[in-house]
Amino acid sequence: MSRELLLGDEAAAQGAIDAGIGGAFSYPGTPATEIFEYVESQAQRMGPGCGISTRWSANEKVAYEEALGMSYAGRRAMVSMKHVGLNVAADAFMSSAITGVNAGLVLVVGDDPGMHSSQNEQDTRFYQEFAQLPLFEPGSQQEAYDQVFEAFAYSEAVGLPVMVRMVTRLCHSRATVQRRGESERGEGRVRAYARPTPSDWVLVPGNARRRFAHLLELQPRLESDSEQSRHNQLTLRGRRGIITSGIARNYVEEALGGRSGESRLHIGHYPLPGGLIRTLVGHCEEVLVIEEGYPLIERRLNGLMGVPGKTIRGKLTGDLPLAGELTPDSVAAMLGVGAEPGAIGALAGLADRPPQLCRGCPHADSFRAMVEAAAGYPEAHMFSDIGCYALGVAPPFRAVHTCVDMGASISMAHGAAQAGAHPVLCTIGDSTFAHSGMTALLGAAHADANMTVIILDNSTVGMTGAQDTLLCGEALVAAVRGLGVRVDHLHVIEPLPKNHEANTHLIRREINHRGLSVIVAQRACIHVKRKGPAAESGGSCGAGGVCGCVTINTT
Repeated sequence: MSRELLLGDEAAAQGAIDAGIGGAFSYPGTPATEIFEYVESQAQRMGPGCGISTRWSANEKVAYEEALGMSYAGRRAMVSMKHVGLNVAADAFMSSAITGVNAGLVLVVGDDPGMHSSQNEQDTRFYQEFAQLPLFEPGSQQEAYDQVFEAFAYSEAVGLPVMVRMVTRLCHSRATVQRRGESERGEGRVRAYARPTPSDWVLVPGNARRRFAHLLELQPRLESDSEQSRHNQLTLRGRRGIITSGIARNYVEEALGGRSGESRLHIGHYPLPGGLIRTLVGHCEEVLVIEEGYPLIERRLNGLMGVPGKTIRGKLTGDLPLAGELTPDSVAAMLGVGAEPGAIGALAGLADRPPQLCRGCPHADSFRAMVEAAAGYPEAHMFSDIGCYALGVAPPFRAVHTCVDMGASISMAHGAAQAGAHPVLCTIGDSTFAHSGMTALLGAAHADANMTVIILDNSTVGMTGAQDTLLCGEALVAAVRGLGVRVDHLHVIEPLPKNHEANTHLIRREINHRGLSVIVAQRACIHVKRKGPAAESGGSCGAGGVCGCVTINTT
């Protein structure tokens, strides 16, 4: 066995590699991006003979479906994404709980409490209840490795996808991880492709009803497995009990130090172990529930009426904040061993330094031209999307009036156009356009909607670290043409200061056109240039340079 210093994301990825996956599937999204990147880097290091396929997917739904297809074909597969990415994948995900799997399929989700790089704080554990699937919640890097490793075999044992829920602090912190020995690893594991009979993977209503009944029949086993799981640990001592889940255990241990007078239940395996919870509550007079994310355990414990004769404390009682991440201070205050929550820290009073577009960013020149072109219209509607260009909301641009979810800019702009608004403009990045903007543009083109779409083609997925994009350059322009956009109102511009006047004039002219216009602003992200000659020659798009995208010298 070997010991390695790994990020939580890397530990999860290594667990999947050691379990013998045939492929990893993902779309970049903080805090989960590094899971796929680690598998990709290790597969490249091991060489073509390692048998691990690693390709970025167009979006999370596609990633999940690709992983599901690999599972059906008999190879273990891991799919990773951030929490809001699971919303995109939910259609395939929910139905896969009904079809079941062949080879092990593990979904690793990175939640982002505190919204460090996300538009909400949603808690993936609710998807576990929604889909009625098993879920592991590691509290350390070692557990991230162990639980992902174990999840593949468990997936095959129960015939279901298995979820692993992580959070930002675990994903992006390092610790030493001990890997399984060579004899334990599942390298190259293949299960025979046995076409299911009678058509378990074909969800026409008759089959779906039968398969859903099977999923319900599995629930007692899943609950029993959770009760007996080594990841759910109960210790009975004093009359005050503490329930923790995932990373919350670390904050409690830091706050209490060597104190061991409380009864403890730690939950790292779901469905919730009802028997263990009942045993703890029966033993204790007061129960403190400490969990990262929404108060899922606390709500289930309280029900509608509470627990007669017992005091339950947690987020719902105000003992912990409902929003944001747990902190050592907030947990210590709840336990009565530290300062009050919200106490002024050593860094209080320092001025905020909000994020901003990089110096030399092509989006800045695109925004300047767009804002100037729309200056004569005080009621201009400017819709935007998920990406680093959302920073156009800040001065000096003020060019982003909405940013809701991936691909929504074009859809919302079309809705505003149908309401009679004018002018309507929207901005969307090349990767986001490929992710979920194309279907919206198809509808806008069919209706010849009165709106101007500006696709910010910087040849990369800039927000999450300059990963490869699947659609940029001439391939992107060709896709736009193929969606039905009229060629006389489809333009390509180069957003550079020297082109500002011409670009502004073009955008203004297309704003005045009462129909659909699409302007593709093509200039590579300054970080693509740093990747070296291959990226500069157009390889950054992931198409090996054949798409025709070109990196522009920004100096």
